[in-house]
Amino acid sequence: MLYGICNLSIVPVRAEESDKSEMISQILFGEHFQIIEKTKNWSKIRISFDNFEGYIDNKQYLEITEDFYNSIENSTLTFSGEILDFVTSENNDLTTIAIGSQLPKFSIGNLRLGSYNYKYENTVFDKKLSKPEILKIAFTYLNSPYLWGGKTPFGIDCSGFTQMVYKLSGYKLPRDAKEQAKQGEVLSFIEESEPGDLAFFDNEEGEIIHVGIVLNDYNIIHAHGKVRIDTLDHSGIFNADLQKHTHKLRVIKKMI
Repeated sequence: MLYGICNLSIVPVRAEESDKSEMISQILFGEHFQIIEKTKNWSKIRISFDNFEGYIDNKQYLEITEDFYNSIENSTLTFSGEILDFVTSENNDLTTIAIGSQLPKFSIGNLRLGSYNYKYENTVFDKKLSKPEILKIAFTYLNSPYLWGGKTPFGIDCSGFTQMVYKLSGYKLPRDAKEQAKQGEVLSFIEESEPGDLAFFDNEEGEIIHVGIVLNDYNIIHAHGKVRIDTLDHSGIFNADLQKHTHKLRVIKKMI
């Protein structure tokens, strides 16, 4: 088995071995993964954090040893906390990073990617947070444009949004909404929910296709066109701009 780590800001994860293939997710700086298959130009990877699989360009990652991979697995995960920031290499080269980038082997401003050392000097997230603190992180992404497969404030999808908010808060969620819906405790009524719980929505076939984070006063923050706040009722999400319901409520779940 081979192992890798992302040494660039944001790298697209694609459904197939082609730059023209659909972007199904992204890996951010510092994220580590297993390399399941490697061809001349592409690698099929399994991301450590959520076991999500897809293809990335061989030019867009750094191979690491199994020992280094395992050392990250056995350490506390630390993530960058600024919407946009940078890390500095030993040669004083700057690499721009987005919020939620991983800082492997982080200690007193220092981090390491394989044999390469970097410095990062600003806010980090490395602890489990309370629900009120989770909401503060969620608001950080407000007005971020919707992007299928995206995981940053510069483009994010609905499940990427909930996953990243919970990730920065110290909790693991799967990548896709339908998989996230398999976790947590089912709540029978909206009235039982608390800010920070997740609401899931389905289509006419009953498939979970959307997710958002419950707020106070029957509101929800979710990625639809952009990360926005709408009204949540027993039917689903009511969009005041469109004056109609846009999503049909399936279930609300308490994750923590």
